[in-house]
Amino acid sequence: MSTTTARTESGWIRFWNQGTWWKAVLLVVVYWLVYQGIALITSTVFASSIDTSDLFGTPQSIFVAMALPILLAGLLLVLFMRSVGWLGDSFARQPRSARPWMWVAVVLVLIPNAMRLFGTEWSQWTITQVLTILFLGLCIGFAEELLTRGAVVTMLRRGGYGQRAVMVLSAFLFAILHSGNAITGEGGAAVIFTVVYTFGFGVLMYLSMVVTGRLIWAILLHASTDPTTMLVISGVDGHGHTVGHPDGLVSIAGLFNFVYVAFAVLAIFLVKKHSDAKNVSSGSH
Repeated sequence: MSTTTARTESGWIRFWNQGTWWKAVLLVVVYWLVYQGIALITSTVFASSIDTSDLFGTPQSIFVAMALPILLAGLLLVLFMRSVGWLGDSFARQPRSARPWMWVAVVLVLIPNAMRLFGTEWSQWTITQVLTILFLGLCIGFAEELLTRGAVVTMLRRGGYGQRAVMVLSAFLFAILHSGNAITGEGGAAVIFTVVYTFGFGVLMYLSMVVTGRLIWAILLHASTDPTTMLVISGVDGHGHTVGHPDGLVSIAGLFNFVYVAFAVLAIFLVKKHSDAKNVSSGSH
């Protein structure tokens, strides 16, 4: 028996390829726990490099406190996906299920990102801080999209779920991933808002991946969103202080959070139920 056949028939690969919603939940929960563990270790080992009063105060603090943990978690996710043979499928051309209206998702992400860039008070940042924040955004986009639009979508498709279910479940798990903000002391209302917003954003990322044909474009779109927000509020998920122009483009960009959710609800009715499983190899590596 060849090595490829042996790997295909291993219990580890069979378990994950028989995709179900609860296995997707399990994967996201394990990823979140691993990320939290890595963050705890890195914040302890490199405590002297972290500005606890302002995580965005120095490039070293941004990198160690935020970029490094998610970068390491993302790399571990890559190893997991290689072990089950999903990495190639995740970055391969998407199944032919795109519709012209899905391009609206891409536009809706780009417009507020551009507004925040123009509304940022650049004099408040050094070039090194900006570059580090951009790198942080790339780490976030890579890890979170690889998890939810890469691993979760591949798993559910191989499990025979239809496109609508895949879109909704992957966006829901992306939202639940951000509910962990509750343990950092964020208020209940803020957590609920974050979960609802990230569900909408997750739907837009799924549609962006499908209509562009590649996961990499969803990664880059996501990677352009977090930094533009961070540069405006000097924080993450609402934690920070505004350093942009809150009464101008920045406030208008904030309204798109509600547009995302509304468009996501509409997309649920527009996306077809049919399964893309036939377009996804269940055993190729």
